[in-house]
Amino acid sequence: MIDFELEPQMLNQLKMYHAVSEHMMRPISRECDEHEHQKPTQFYESMWSASAASSIQVGHDKSKATEASKASAPRRASLVTVLSTEELCWGDAGLYLSTPNSGLGGAAVMAAGTPEQKERFLKRFKEGKPKWGAMAITEAGFGSDSSAVTTTATRDGDHWVIDGTKIFCTAGQMAAEKSEGFVVVWATVDKSAGRAGIKPFVVEHNTPGMSVTRVENKLGIRASDTATIVLDNCRIPLDHLLGSAEVRKEGGFKDVMATFDATRPIVAAMAIGVGRAALDFVRDFLKQQNVAIRYGISPRRLTAIERDFMEMEVQLQAARLLTWRAAWMLDTGKRNNLEASMAKAKAGLAVTLITQKAVELLGPLGYSRKILVEKWMRDAKINDIFEGTQQINMIIVARRILNYSSKELN
Repeated sequence: MIDFELEPQMLNQLKMYHAVSEHMMRPISRECDEHEHQKPTQFYESMWSASAASSIQVGHDKSKATEASKASAPRRASLVTVLSTEELCWGDAGLYLSTPNSGLGGAAVMAAGTPEQKERFLKRFKEGKPKWGAMAITEAGFGSDSSAVTTTATRDGDHWVIDGTKIFCTAGQMAAEKSEGFVVVWATVDKSAGRAGIKPFVVEHNTPGMSVTRVENKLGIRASDTATIVLDNCRIPLDHLLGSAEVRKEGGFKDVMATFDATRPIVAAMAIGVGRAALDFVRDFLKQQNVAIRYGISPRRLTAIERDFMEMEVQLQAARLLTWRAAWMLDTGKRNNLEASMAKAKAGLAVTLITQKAVELLGPLGYSRKILVEKWMRDAKINDIFEGTQQINMIIVARRILNYSSKELN
């Protein structure tokens, strides 16, 4: 049975996350949006000082769940992560992504690494010390088709030599250049093997041969950097390949998909946090204007505003329940690739609808920069794009339901 009942300790922790969002993120949200490439170092320091003082781990994957959370409910790490992600993205999604955390890189380590590698590369996160993690998959020649990797990794004695260019790496600049950061780079060790030859490699910060050549100017989540990373004769130790170097039909690309199964519910939770921020603002605004939302009456008697607002609520709750289910399945060891894609696809659609409708309902005020609603609309759109576009996730859902292969339905 699916059980989403939260223990008092977890509820108290979520209240602390909400306080961080309200008092540390919201006050600097607009400034960080308008000054995209200026890093809020004081915010980083405050976050980690608060973390050390209160034992709060600002999580972005399972490795970030606190020991208290683990003790309070066995195998709740993924559910805890999506709950905390929603609260922090209610504050600011860009700042959430820019905060030192294990990110997609940590998720790849958890999905593909050996127990020793998980301990080695994620130890600093578990200790609550600042560190950035990023993942580099996308290349100029492909977007959502992650099987089309052209970056190569060639063995040379006791090292792997990586060559290639990766684009749109979330937190790539911080992970590649800052102390104690790392980037998980997906490269092929055998082009003739196709998908089976794709492997993940941990490249630590400031490794010779790895450089950030571009940082994007973006529509939304502007507090977070999105980087282009070039790897030119980049040499790393053999044991920085996550998992086995053996090329097996059941390995390689499936490790990429396993990573997405873990991270797509988190991206969905990000969307839910942004959508909830917009919904909460509209609710409070309508209340201030003495506009009541009348529940329990005939739909024919509802005003247009009431119908729109209720639809926003329904969409948010549907996305949340799908996300919680996907996280719960991951925690209980169940295969969740269908549910993870469903959650991500639904949340991306829902947050786009909710934030656009919020701007519409508020009229000129919603379109202005006096309040954050227009920013939330911009921040929302990325959730329909990264971690697999809306279209890709819908195709995955269709394949799983119809039991089709990628060759049969593409």
